[in-house]
Amino acid sequence: MTVSELSFQEYHPYYKNYIDQVGDVNLIEGLESSFIRTLSFIKEIPNDKLTYQYAEGKWTIKEIVQHLIDSELIFNYRALRFARNDQVSLPGFDENAYVPASLANNRGLDQLLNHYASVRQSTVALFSSFDKDMLLRIGQASESNMSVRALGFVIIGHEIHHCKIIKERYLDL
Repeated sequence: MTVSELSFQEYHPYYKNYIDQVGDVNLIEGLESSFIRTLSFIKEIPNDKLTYQYAEGKWTIKEIVQHLIDSELIFNYRALRFARNDQVSLPGFDENAYVPASLANNRGLDQLLNHYASVRQSTVALFSSFDKDMLLRIGQASESNMSVRALGFVIIGHEIHHCKIIKERYLDL
């Protein structure tokens, strides 16, 4: 299952930017390789940059990592519900409310990265458990239709997106 197999009916246009960043990779391989890249990248960031904000009200790198964890957990929950043919429309979530409530800046980087690794391991196991029919199932969240497989690719693209922001706005790379 690759990105090129997705149709535009499988996700809201809001997610196009994330999906476009993934490239034409296999879903499971993409989840595994993006995890390795992101983990390696975050580990190389100097400690003094982890709680840096490039502007007032912007998230710190630790908060971005926590946001990636929170979002992935929510996308996994949606994928599970949709794969099981749950037809209940799921609510959205306010990431801007979640971040300060997470207290990510009070957590050690090792703790955050261990949490991230556990979530990604669970994500890979979850998406590996879905057969082709399950991956094609569509549910509704945030008042938009989304397929199970599109959720998997959004997880990858969302991570790529935030790593680019860290490079450009936090590290001047």
